[in-house]
Formats: sequence, C-alpha cells, structure tokens
Amino acid sequence: MGFKAGRTGLAAACAAMTWLAAQAAHAANGAYAVDAADISEVGSCKVESWMSAATNTDFSAVANPSCVVDPFRPIELSLNTNRARSDGDWSTTAAPKAKTNFVPTAIGRWGFSAYAGGSFDAATGENLSAFAVIPATFRLSETMRINLNGGWLWDRTVDRHYLTYGIGFDWKFTDTLQWTIEAYGQAGASEIASVVQPRFQSGVRYRPNEIFSIDLIYGRNITGENSNWITLGTTIRFPAPGAQPEHRRTGHL
Repeated sequence: MGFKAGRTGLAAACAAMTWLAAQAAHAANGAYAVDAADISEVGSCKVESWMSAATNTDFSAVANPSCVVDPFRPIELSLNTNRARSDGDWSTTAAPKAKTNFVPTAIGRWGFSAYAGGSFDAATGENLSAFAVIPATFRLSETMRINLNGGWLWDRTVDRHYLTYGIGFDWKFTDTLQWTIEAYGQAGASEIASVVQPRFQSGVRYRPNEIFSIDLIYGRNITGENSNWITLGTTIRFPAPGAQPEHRRTGHL
C-alpha cells in the first residue's frame, strides 16, 4: 500500500511540475500554444489574458503583458504569470520570455524567429524550467498561414529534457473572425504516459478592431493531464505611436 501511495504521489508531483513547465512555454500566441514567426512593431505593447478550466477540475488564470523594444534589434519581451490548480494543489508561476524575428514572413515563403525563457515559482523563487523554441511560418495567402514550432524544454524539478514540437493552421475567414487548429507536445521519458502524448486545441478569435480580440478555445490534454479544456481569452493591444494599423502594415492576418 505504501509503495502504491508513493508512486501515486510521485505521479501527481510530476504531473504538477509538467503543468508548470508546459505553461511556461505557453502563451506563444495568446492562449494558443503554437507560435507564429512574426513579432509586433517596435514600441507596441499588448496584454494577453485567459482562463482555462478542465473536466478534471484543473484550472489556470494567466496574464501575459509584452512589449517590443530595440536595444540592438527588435525583441519582444513578455512575462507570463499563471495562477493554476493542478490535482487540487494551487501554484503561482512567472515565466519571462524574449523573442526576435530573423526572417520576416511573406506570402509563399517561410519566416523564422526564435524565443527563449524560463519559469519560476513565484512563492519560493525556485527555477522550474528553461525553454527555447524556433517558430517558422509559411503564409499561404493573406488570410491563411501554417505555423511550425520545434524546441527544447528542461524540466528542472525532475531534471529531464524534452523535445517540444507544434503545428498550427490559422485561417481568417471573415474580416473579424479567425479559426485556429493546432497540435503540439513534448517528446521524452516520463512516468505518466499522457505527459508525452500529443495535445490538441482549436478555437475561434473575434477581432472587431485593431485593439481588442477575444478567443474561445476547446482543448484536449493541453497540459499533459488527459482532460478536456475550455479556454476564454482576451488580448488588448497598444500600437506604437504613429504606427499604421496592423492589418494595413502587414497586409494579412
């Protein structure tokens, strides 16, 4: 009985830590997990926030402010803060991240960027994870794009390294509505099978203007816990002074 209880406790701890590591790399594209290669214009800022609830009672509330600065090249700096409940236990994490674009996206060709960061326990200051990702985007048209992500994740709580991956498709099918579907995950050794099983999300974004958008997303196994999720997210944007509206500047979604 003691051995079984010990294994159950270890599995719960691993699941909770994997939750934290996964959420550190999350917010790649708002509440979506697969990032696009683009970054915003220098001087612009935004605040992304979302709440996610799972059928197993897990819960997450995230705020992710970011701004683009130019110390030597355009770099998007963000700080993901996450208040989460996993397997009945609450935690608060903070995950700083820096992203820069190397090859701009354009219709009919690939664009590339890179981002890296880590996550910390906000209560203890313990470093929980480190990660680095290469997002690539191929624009099929002004309203459709494919995003590919490949990267590395170090879960320091169990000292394990994972290969991370993701593929997503965005389609802006009206002037104000965009549909996204994505699959992603992490490959490596784990005592919990669902941690290394693929994850899935699909949702619709309503963006009535350049400033505000709202997302409604359904997900499956999105943090490695093998449950169904519903996510409601918002984004508020603050354009750089004198900048053109984003859709006019880029010509696409």
